[in-house]
Amino acid sequence: MQLFPIEAGNFKLDGGAMFGVVPKSLWNKTNPADQHNMIDIAARCLLIEKGNRLTLIDTGMGNKQSEKFFGYYYRWGDYTLESSLKKHGFHPDDVSDVFMTHLHFDHCGGSVQWNKNGTGYEPAFKNATYWSNKDHWQWATEPNRREKASFLEENILPMQQSGQLKFVAQPNCDFAEENELDFGILFVDGHTDKQMIPHINYKGKTLVFMADLLPTAGHLPLPFVMGYDTRPLLTLPEKEKFLKNAADNNFYLFLEHDAHNPIITVQNTDKGVRLNETLSLLEFFN
Repeated sequence: MQLFPIEAGNFKLDGGAMFGVVPKSLWNKTNPADQHNMIDIAARCLLIEKGNRLTLIDTGMGNKQSEKFFGYYYRWGDYTLESSLKKHGFHPDDVSDVFMTHLHFDHCGGSVQWNKNGTGYEPAFKNATYWSNKDHWQWATEPNRREKASFLEENILPMQQSGQLKFVAQPNCDFAEENELDFGILFVDGHTDKQMIPHINYKGKTLVFMADLLPTAGHLPLPFVMGYDTRPLLTLPEKEKFLKNAADNNFYLFLEHDAHNPIITVQNTDKGVRLNETLSLLEFFN
């Protein structure tokens, strides 16, 4: 197995929204805001090469939305999904599977693109199977008013209309060790219904793709929960249980949204689970 970090493009989000009820005087220490109160955010995806299978976890925002839409998110840097794939010697047509942790636009927007004549949408990975789960798909395609702006039809429905969509089998418990993919999956419901958190065995280590269960290293303290979470009081025990397990078992946490701390480990302290070590992508993957 080989793993490749795929940088799909950086952007910014409102720091207050990212940290909910936590005062700026606290979160600004780890995630400093600019003059507009915006903080740096990454869309860091992960490519898994194993045998003939090439699996991409999440796809970032994509590039098909309007300039007005992107104007809300202050995109910065030179990363794109396609250029990052190319950097590692791959083309979108090589991807066999696209696994979406959840269907918010900043996680699945790159899964779908305009067709050649600009009259409609098509999957950006024409040879890939797209993976969601049945409960989250229903949640996203029949959205509540609070999340509706994050579930964009043009990002979601073309996957099903193309016939390329499949659903991961959902276990009776919150963790699926065996499934259709090459990694374990933790199901969590605090951020959005049935978000999926991949656990990948890699060179004797467990690498966990954190998605929005832990957006940045600054979110390690339990009360530091995003304002975007639909069930923040459920995020608390989900995060607490996961972080204790991560500290006890020395998991490596791949942070999708932390622009400056790509991979971290955590440790138990008198104040709870806290940061242990920050690793660069080169340090972990080489």
